[in-house]
Amino acid sequence: MTEKTHVTWHQHSVSRAARERLNRHKSCVVWFTGLSGSGKSTIANLVDAKLHKLGVHTCLLDGDNVRHGLNAGPAMLAPQFGEAFARRFGLGFSPEDRAENIRRVAAVAELFLQAGIITLTAFVSPYRRDRAAARGRIEASSGQKGDFVEVYVSAPLEVCRARDPKGLYQKARSGEVTQFTGLDDPYEPPEYPELVLDSAKKSADALADEVVEHLKSHGYVGG
Repeated sequence: MTEKTHVTWHQHSVSRAARERLNRHKSCVVWFTGLSGSGKSTIANLVDAKLHKLGVHTCLLDGDNVRHGLNAGPAMLAPQFGEAFARRFGLGFSPEDRAENIRRVAAVAELFLQAGIITLTAFVSPYRRDRAAARGRIEASSGQKGDFVEVYVSAPLEVCRARDPKGLYQKARSGEVTQFTGLDDPYEPPEYPELVLDSAKKSADALADEVVEHLKSHGYVGG
């Protein structure tokens, strides 16, 4: 039987609009998705740096970094908290765990959205339903469409495998890593992303400029 919870939402005295006025720019969530090795983290970091130079308040949520803390896996939690805790709260890479990983990240991104900050997220986020849920949460929170900017970092699998910056494709081929997206687990490309970045044909810096220009043209960042 599910326990009944008694949780009440408390309205804040400082609104998102007031925080945006203080920051002198609008807030939104820029969601980078793509295969491992496509360049998501590299481009997101460059966008973060470019926005910082423009005086924009940002936060970058990177997939690997988040899995060191908020969404740590069982193997990372067990030494400190024990096996039972790790099994219950740690996140692996099953479809269910991936869904929870993205749900938590979307919840954090929503908090930053309300704080008036432009949030950049770089996650493989392979399943359309999970990205759609993240979009739905952000748009419901903001009350308007456009505050969730889905950016598909596109690169052929063979290009990502050749880059293999973390050595994960090699580990997947040797069986050291399982449930690896693009090999033994599917990646579902976005159907209607706000931006498509071809990282096999353009430099990361040029692609980062495209993202910044999109934010400028849609009024999130001053020109």
